Amino acid sequence: MTGSTPRTQVAVANLRRICEAELGAEYDLEIIDVLEHPQVAEDQRILATPTLVKQLPPPLRRVIGDLSDREKVLFGLELLPSDRAPGQSA
Repeated sequence: MTGSTPRTQVAVANLRRICEAELGAEYDLEIIDVLEHPQVAEDQRILATPTLVKQLPPPLRRVIGDLSDREKVLFGLELLPSDRAPGQSA
């Protein structure tokens, strides 16, 4: 996240809503402000904000944007079957 902008607030709210609905309490969420911790952004190769980085289980995945597209987020978190990739008909 980059400061407390409306866009980052929307992204965090969207992500929390999706995680709570899909994962209940079975997730850890760490929000890092890249303005306060620029080295973390560099180490994680974050080039745009907001960026969601899923680390576990591997492989590492990234979702960039306001996280309003539920299917895209679920696909990025590997919670959506690959045959139901965003943009494909069910």
